[in-house]
Amino acid sequence: MDYAATTPVDKEVLDEMLPYFGKIYGNASSIHTFGRDAFDVIEKSREQVAGIINSKSDEIIFTSGGSESDNIAIKGVAYKNKDKRKLEGNHVITCAIEHPAVLAVCKHLEKQGFNVHYLPVDKYGLIGVDDLQDAISKNTFLITIMFANNEIGTIQPIEEIGKIANEKEILFHTDAVQAIGKVPIDVNKFNIDLLSISSHKIYGPKGAGAIYRKKGVKLEPLIHGGGQENGLRSGTHNTPGIVGLGKACELGKKRMEKDVSHMKNLRDLLIENILTIEESHLNGHPKKRLANNAHFRFTAIEGESLSLMLDDKGISASTGSACSSQKLQASHVLLAIGLKPEEAHGSLRLSLGRNSTKQEVEYVSNTLPNIVKNLRNMSPLWNK
Repeated sequence: MDYAATTPVDKEVLDEMLPYFGKIYGNASSIHTFGRDAFDVIEKSREQVAGIINSKSDEIIFTSGGSESDNIAIKGVAYKNKDKRKLEGNHVITCAIEHPAVLAVCKHLEKQGFNVHYLPVDKYGLIGVDDLQDAISKNTFLITIMFANNEIGTIQPIEEIGKIANEKEILFHTDAVQAIGKVPIDVNKFNIDLLSISSHKIYGPKGAGAIYRKKGVKLEPLIHGGGQENGLRSGTHNTPGIVGLGKACELGKKRMEKDVSHMKNLRDLLIENILTIEESHLNGHPKKRLANNAHFRFTAIEGESLSLMLDDKGISASTGSACSSQKLQASHVLLAIGLKPEEAHGSLRLSLGRNSTKQEVEYVSNTLPNIVKNLRNMSPLWNK
């Protein structure tokens, strides 16, 4: 029940990767046969990644994952225009519920003199398009808004955001790590200039990712060296990881309709069952949410205890995002949608995947009520 944290590597993906660990092990930067074989398969993977977002293959840059992609996209644009922006503007717009890989970058830029505006969200986690319009100034050069939230699953009005950015001639970056394979994405239709992808969220290997960079968008590289990836991401290519990412994207595009239908049916059943528990609530938008995401809060419950007791019953779940669930402070996402700290601490994310079954959903639905009841019996906050 924690597919939003990571996914197992699909068997077809693993089979595609295996030869590139031993049999075809060349460095893609080498000009001999071993190197050309690796180069050719990397270019094939580039086409596969481009296919799932309707971009051109030469607009794909390979990275180590979503966090690096976010860093390169945001810092890359900021640093490329740093001297120019001192005179003409240094304003970035993001939102309060972004992934830490975006928020931490924005905080870093603030320390370097950039101005960052953090858009608020409503109780469902949606930004206001009017708020975005009002936040834009003559100095705004980048808007970075995630496609779908990693905790509560809310999907942002990406097409509207892209249209505004395009009309204002502002670059638009979106962290699409959770959305890839679950939402149809067309970077041209949505006027997206930069987009982040992570392999291990879509049944590919960990340690691989990509950035879509629209042709003509200039980035300052963060890693300097041998000049791989058109000089934007130096370092020897992780050929097996890139092959896995490419195959995962190919399968994700092919299976998206079937996967989404399967996960949505299970998600809706899970939500229906869990909301029968007294004083339980759904976090996030009831309709505009990822097909695999169900995020709840329970009155007078402590989320870490709930997660540990579920784990004892063989159920893996999260009190928030996996990137921040080991921190004891309340989730910034849940606080931003208006929850009190004690409400945020009583929240639970259950996320489904391609391999999830109705039997698993029923097991969770039958197990969770007793755990909630037992925890409430011990809670001084439970007065019923």
